[in-house]
Amino acid sequence: MPSTHSPQRNQLLAALSEQEYDHIYPSLALVSMPLGTVLHESGDLLSHVYFPTDCIVSLLYVLENGASAEISLVGNEGLIGIAVFMGGETTPNRAIVQSAGHAYSLPAPLLKEVFHRSGEMQLLLLRYTQALITQMAQTAVCNRHHSVDQQLCRWLLLSMDRIEGNELTMTHELIANMLGVRREGVSEAAGKLQDQGAIRYARGKVTVLDRPKLEALSCECYAVVRKETERLRAPPRRPPPG
Repeated sequence: MPSTHSPQRNQLLAALSEQEYDHIYPSLALVSMPLGTVLHESGDLLSHVYFPTDCIVSLLYVLENGASAEISLVGNEGLIGIAVFMGGETTPNRAIVQSAGHAYSLPAPLLKEVFHRSGEMQLLLLRYTQALITQMAQTAVCNRHHSVDQQLCRWLLLSMDRIEGNELTMTHELIANMLGVRREGVSEAAGKLQDQGAIRYARGKVTVLDRPKLEALSCECYAVVRKETERLRAPPRRPPPG
């Protein structure tokens, strides 16, 4: 196992006190997150939660006819499975890995026990949940009122915030499924961004070449989500491994 893998690469785990971290550390398990892995479907009883370190997970709502749209992205800033401590036990969305990497799993009963016992963990997770709700709400507004071009910029910027580097392995079809739009619309929007020098798209890989330009072309939705996420993020108590 590479030494670079550490629970402290997840920002929530890095923000825990030594006492809380030591309490859950023996139960944390490193798991591989290949592209396309479904962590849970709508209605599943959640047995574990996941703390991503270098992967991105999309939360999707899926309609009866199979159509889907992304409601939020989760990376190393958060966790998958807020229903465990919010009292729901199950969730009405699908969680699928959109950018491969790794995460640490934790048994759901242990997280629930720590959440109800520890004011520190409870505050940390509630602050993260507030940031996640902001992202969901802003995504709904963005999908209703802004162009596919702007939605794509927002989505790329949020994805880049959750990985190291500037490259995503992602097809136009998968992006279209995430945004809930036609593939042709994504291809056209990506072509415009490439012509303007903001990105390069080749062989299923999207590379961000000019982030300031991408931010300038995005709607205000990205800035709102980023500001709220940074406002609610707890400072790390220990740095991630180098």
